Amino acid sequence: MQQDILINWSPQETRVAVVENGAVQELHVERTLERGLVGNVYLGKVARVLPGMQSAFIDIGLERAAFLHVADVWHRHPDGEPPGLIKATQPTVPIERQVFEGQSLMVQVIKDPIGTKGARLSTQISVAGRLLVFLPQDDHVGVSQKIPTDQRDALRARLQAIVGEQGGGFILRTNGEDASDAELAEDVAYLRKAWARIKEASTRLPATSLLHQDLNLLQRVLRDLVSEETQTIRLDSREQFEMLSAFGREFMPAAASRLQLYKGERPIFDLYSIDDEIARALGRRVDLKSGGYVIVDQTEALTTVDVNTGGYVGARNFDDTIFKTNLEAAGTIARQLRLRNLGGIVIVDFIDMVREDHREAVLAEFRKHLARDRVKTMAGGFSHLGLVEMTRKRTRESLAHMLCEPCEACQGKGSVKTARSVGYDILREILREARQFNPREFRVVASPRVVELFLDEESQHLAGLSDFIGKPISLQSESAMGPEQYDIVLL
Repeated sequence: MQQDILINWSPQETRVAVVENGAVQELHVERTLERGLVGNVYLGKVARVLPGMQSAFIDIGLERAAFLHVADVWHRHPDGEPPGLIKATQPTVPIERQVFEGQSLMVQVIKDPIGTKGARLSTQISVAGRLLVFLPQDDHVGVSQKIPTDQRDALRARLQAIVGEQGGGFILRTNGEDASDAELAEDVAYLRKAWARIKEASTRLPATSLLHQDLNLLQRVLRDLVSEETQTIRLDSREQFEMLSAFGREFMPAAASRLQLYKGERPIFDLYSIDDEIARALGRRVDLKSGGYVIVDQTEALTTVDVNTGGYVGARNFDDTIFKTNLEAAGTIARQLRLRNLGGIVIVDFIDMVREDHREAVLAEFRKHLARDRVKTMAGGFSHLGLVEMTRKRTRESLAHMLCEPCEACQGKGSVKTARSVGYDILREILREARQFNPREFRVVASPRVVELFLDEESQHLAGLSDFIGKPISLQSESAMGPEQYDIVLL
């Protein structure tokens, strides 16, 4: 399997496409204005201590001072207890005895600024890697609570052996559950080096300085996306190429050796028609080469996928037609889940198959393609209703949620009322208003389609209502109004 990573960079947006054998498998988008501060480490300066609120305001160089509550102050427990943040059941040391105005303090953002509120901080520093989280102030090894209980002891022992006695605490993330010892050791080395840089910067830079920023998308490409199958990483910005090369040489030399600067005249995403793939990934329908198609619907609770034969009639019999369509759909669905970054519960409705061996073959093909996903997936068998239930771990916003917003006309429903339905709503509303008020005239302001309907097919009903209420009804077309919008003005 040959894999290439293409990176299109611009000052406002970074886009990354993972291409395998000419087909786009993953898309990642990061926008400069939407990057948060969570995870950033600063050398802050205590501006004010508020004993009454048991909190302090810390200047970290932003417009508004950040907020540090006493519960987010790291300390070493007495009596041999593990270090960390003060638990609710333990007596709290007042914040005025822990920090003082003018003090320099290393802090990490745990919540972005919202509205008029500043960022929320913690003095417990954590550095996230691909597989592990490093807690340099602690000295214990832990495993994510989401990993099954019966596996945690063995994973903790493995990680403890890799970490050794060099100090610092580590937590194994859920996506590190199946990692090899070599991958874990590489992540440990990266995290220790990152912490060394943070400590060195804290002794050299003045207060209110940024010591560590959570990796941007370009850097996460080297950390998270590069694998043994990756042939090249092509980037179309010379400035970013040089910065990424320097980062790679220091932290990930093996990945950095595959970096290439793209100098072609055509936009880099045109090489594999990636913009067309993005457009298709935002639509409901995905056509199969055989003539069948797949419908993907994303809802709040789950994602549903429906497979249809479409125009594919097959060469021999209907059972073979269904089987071949489902086989092709299995690979397409797995790819679309990665491409659209759909997470949570997924229900797949393959076309009903009579033969058990066909069902087993389709399920095996589906699981084979899901196994290539770098995000954890679990797929069950066929239910009594012929549905396949599966889950895919949520790692970030889906592509549609990142690039799109609910339609102003339908408010995300995916459909709007017909002009006739809106017209009848208007007639009922006029009748309701006429019973409460006694205006000289009713004026209907609506979209051109609704007004046109009242002037043509529904003119008789409008005239009949006018006679019934004894008031004239005038019409005003407003092109800026949506299909369901209207206003009834009392004159």
